[in-house]
Amino acid sequence: MLSKEEITRFHEQGYLVFEQLIRGEKLAYYKGVFDELVERGCQLREQIPHWTFELDADRKPIPGLLHKVQGVCVVEPRVLELAREPEILDLVEALLGPDLDVFGTKFFPKLPNGGTSTHWHQDNFYFHTESDQIISCAIYLEDSDLENGCLCVVPGSHREGIADHERDPTTHGSWTQVDEARAIDLVIPAGTAVLFSANLLHGARDNHSERTRYSTAGHYLPGALNPERFPRG
Repeated sequence: MLSKEEITRFHEQGYLVFEQLIRGEKLAYYKGVFDELVERGCQLREQIPHWTFELDADRKPIPGLLHKVQGVCVVEPRVLELAREPEILDLVEALLGPDLDVFGTKFFPKLPNGGTSTHWHQDNFYFHTESDQIISCAIYLEDSDLENGCLCVVPGSHREGIADHERDPTTHGSWTQVDEARAIDLVIPAGTAVLFSANLLHGARDNHSERTRYSTAGHYLPGALNPERFPRG
């Protein structure tokens, strides 16, 4: 459950951080699931549906160097168990109610020495909506810091509408510009969950460390919000 203060802070700032929400054997179990996905990705010689590689200097996919698994709950149903964990659902239900759906799940391994995930964007830009009834949840299976590419957010930006985004041919995705002076780096331990509005400006630094930085994310919405509009999995 969330306190009244936490609910107010979510509506004002656009995000909440819950450190070490998943821990112990449960955290180790899910870390092992994602280890298996990275091993599968390393064995791929070409991109296939759901799986994308990091890009080289010529912007060509690098075989075996995994960037993302999109629709990860479709690829690996055990990840859906994580999205259903009571520790997470109790928090989301406090904001959206008990009738929930989840869509757009993904896994970013953030491999060492240059692994990437996303740059500055708003999730609702991709969903073609400004609904405040979509809440994104990012779960960090490993410690996340400035060196290995932590999440960054712009507090309060969820109340400013959807910014212009431009396709970046040098990366995967479309990004926008932000005033970096307003941004906050979220340095967090393994097992942390971050809930944030799908209208919130956020992004992540690249991984310049010798470590991985596993994270998975999905987007929750009330069942009444026509979930057929949104990509499943």
